[in-house]
Amino acid sequence: MKMEGENKSIQCRSSPLVTDGDQLIVDDVKQKSRDQREAFPGEPRCVLCGRYGEYICDETDDDICSLECKQTLLQRVATKGVSVDPLPPVRLPVTDECFYIRDSDDRSGPPSLTVDQTELLRRRLDIHVKGDAVPAPVLSFSSCNLPQKLLQNIETAGFEMPTPIQMQAIPAALVSKHLLVLADTGLGKSASFLVPIVSRCASFRLEHFSDQKKPLAVVLAPTRELCIQVEEQAKILGKGLPFKTALVVGGDAMPRQLYRIQQGVELVVGTPGRLVDLLSKHDIELDSVSMFVLDEVDCMLQRGFKDQVMQIFRALPQPQILMYSATISQEVEKVARSMAKDIISISIGRPNRPSKAVKQLAIWVESKQKKQKLFDILTSRQHFKPPTVVYVGSKVGADLLSDSITVTTGVKALSIHGDKPMKERREIMRSFLVGEISVIVSTAVLGRGVDLSGVRQVIVFDMPNSIKEYIHQIGRASRMGEEGTAIVFVNMENKTLFPDLVEALKYSGASIPRELTNSSCTAGSASEKFHRKRKYGC
Repeated sequence: MKMEGENKSIQCRSSPLVTDGDQLIVDDVKQKSRDQREAFPGEPRCVLCGRYGEYICDETDDDICSLECKQTLLQRVATKGVSVDPLPPVRLPVTDECFYIRDSDDRSGPPSLTVDQTELLRRRLDIHVKGDAVPAPVLSFSSCNLPQKLLQNIETAGFEMPTPIQMQAIPAALVSKHLLVLADTGLGKSASFLVPIVSRCASFRLEHFSDQKKPLAVVLAPTRELCIQVEEQAKILGKGLPFKTALVVGGDAMPRQLYRIQQGVELVVGTPGRLVDLLSKHDIELDSVSMFVLDEVDCMLQRGFKDQVMQIFRALPQPQILMYSATISQEVEKVARSMAKDIISISIGRPNRPSKAVKQLAIWVESKQKKQKLFDILTSRQHFKPPTVVYVGSKVGADLLSDSITVTTGVKALSIHGDKPMKERREIMRSFLVGEISVIVSTAVLGRGVDLSGVRQVIVFDMPNSIKEYIHQIGRASRMGEEGTAIVFVNMENKTLFPDLVEALKYSGASIPRELTNSSCTAGSASEKFHRKRKYGC
């Protein structure tokens, strides 16, 4: 099949794509290697990167995964006059979903790749690592020497293959490396630390049985909703293993949480404030904790949480530290590195940037017109894509707006924020996730980490105070890299964020309202104006 704009051609071996006569539309062909999935047993593999060889290059008859690999292949053929040598063939047992990479010389399992091939794989998956002795990524959970029951639980949880962040972070965590992990929202960060935790804790209990079961791991997160989600996922992964959890958050009775810990658990998941209360008032013992996770670390090490986090950290016996977020500042990174020596940094894509899987749409709307604009979107068949999360800046605003949506548009909406009782918040989340309500109006409590797996649309009604919070919020519209839509309302009230917002929109290829670019040239000091004029060409 000839491709538009290409001198050479490729043939698609998969199910038919959109065609125009004999012409294969270029937009339907995988552009980049990272856009292609991994090959399953028996499927053809790209001769360059090993991913699914969906296409056949008519020039060389080689299997390739994307236009990127096709161009590289043809360049090598033109240079050397011969076809490129394929990656080493992989012999897979029928129970294994893919090959994996190992640094050792042990030949008892699937073959290992060379250092060059490992680096090629990282480039293809957009994995960036810094630090000494970083383990190679894995491409299957079964290659990580995990307990068999945990592997079954991983499959039951719906994880067919690890995501790029799981490929690199899990093997590093399993060999006790301190980690600072940066990745877009929705790429499976929680599982990348929970799998090593469950494996380590369950194995320890099986080898060192004792009636006195003190916690072996602690996970801290900034919101109750995120803690609930993490604990629920941990229980799924640890089912049938000697692995119990305790949820320690505000809104639930403290005596019940204390009793749960005293009965013996392996993992404590909680918010910093409640865990500090338990430490100071009830003297719970954390001297057996060997793994300490800070989820949304940029939030956890900033004002409001930092003192509490450090108090908990000082009560631990030099644990392995795992820190995760989609955004991070230099100041927070400095604090993080002061907590652990020889820390390994892992990032997927470009940190502190919005996910390219989220299509952004910025609309210039004056404050008095925002509510009507929202109603217009929610009553439009073309623009309303439920289930939808609407982000607002205040608790009262969330309540009032959700009521207005229901009354004015007929679309059922509920609000969620920190003043609502924990039981009510859980019921609201349940109703939303099972599809009983189409719209949830939220403050920042749903802005970080929470897996809103069905959500494909986010509307930022009130811009947050920082571009980092904006990145986290719109990230709710994309889970595991699937495409979502984010609509953001902007006006002069948000002028301090204009330069950063313009950059975020440009990064994702979104169109920028004329008012936004014009205003971004006049906001700020004289020196800032000069910098922006040069940077944005205003």
